[in-house]
Amino acid sequence: MIDRRTLIGAMAAAPLTTRATAQAAPTTAAEAMTPWPPAEHFPLWPGRPPGARAKLPTPNPSMNGPAGQQNLWLRGTANPIVAVFRPERPDGRAVLTIPGGGYGFVSIQNEGIDVARTLNPHGITVFALSYRLPSEGWDRQADVPLQDAQRAMRLIRANAGRYGIDAANLGIVGFSAGGHLAASLTVGHDDKVYAAIDAADRQSAKPRFSGLIYPVASLSTPTTHAGSRDNLLGPDPDAATKARYDTPRRIDASTPPLFLVHAVDDGLVPIDQSLDVLTQARAAKVPVEAHFFERGGHGFGALSAPEGSPERLWPDLFDRWIAQTLKG
Repeated sequence: MIDRRTLIGAMAAAPLTTRATAQAAPTTAAEAMTPWPPAEHFPLWPGRPPGARAKLPTPNPSMNGPAGQQNLWLRGTANPIVAVFRPERPDGRAVLTIPGGGYGFVSIQNEGIDVARTLNPHGITVFALSYRLPSEGWDRQADVPLQDAQRAMRLIRANAGRYGIDAANLGIVGFSAGGHLAASLTVGHDDKVYAAIDAADRQSAKPRFSGLIYPVASLSTPTTHAGSRDNLLGPDPDAATKARYDTPRRIDASTPPLFLVHAVDDGLVPIDQSLDVLTQARAAKVPVEAHFFERGGHGFGALSAPEGSPERLWPDLFDRWIAQTLKG
């Protein structure tokens, strides 16, 4: 018999999975695949993405999780896209959601599609980012996810009128390793990680606000998730690259307001990661709100937590916090 604590220890260096999928095998061919992408979406790059080599990754989507909780994972993304989910009654607010997956897959359903399902009823337009995975054969691999995140923000702002949003009210929310990417965008929105290619790249990539949900915030502390670190940075990163992606240390007075969610019993990404962000934000006098739930584990996304559980409430809290933040 293997107890839960032993299992969590064995998983610590593996790519992150969600709570609903942690012990599940991929779906069989007979099981239905969640449709992806939705009808409304747009590509990030007009040609080959930055850092592309002669051979591009082969798309490899799969359904993962136990029966009744299947979740679409994306791997092999060669041409990243942003999916657009419009509310029935848009109020001008918008969020780019960045799913997790340990930089080894993208949990697009649990932390992308489902996020739209929970935030759209509040009037928020949701954009879901299907980004490239750094370890799938790109030059300057550590910069690849941030390239996609910056480009997504700039394209959304450049086309704000088309989507019926206020470009000034565009924020982000990221989960797990996607939380690290969201944090990287928050503090590194102006980092020169790719060469400008068109007029959209004159737009700011800075989020108006940032939600970090059970984030892998730092890649250099003992509580980091080793799989996320290794997938992003590779085997021998230089000191400058490591420093650029140690996101809590880059928080300063110019950092946008932060919203944190974490479960105390998270066995894959310890709550210390969010506490590190909270400490640095308070020191820099950056507005920060934090919600720490006693239970929830890792990867509860927007809809995976049981009905009636406290952690199921975070999207409502996020909506209210965004409204308050935008009022100033």
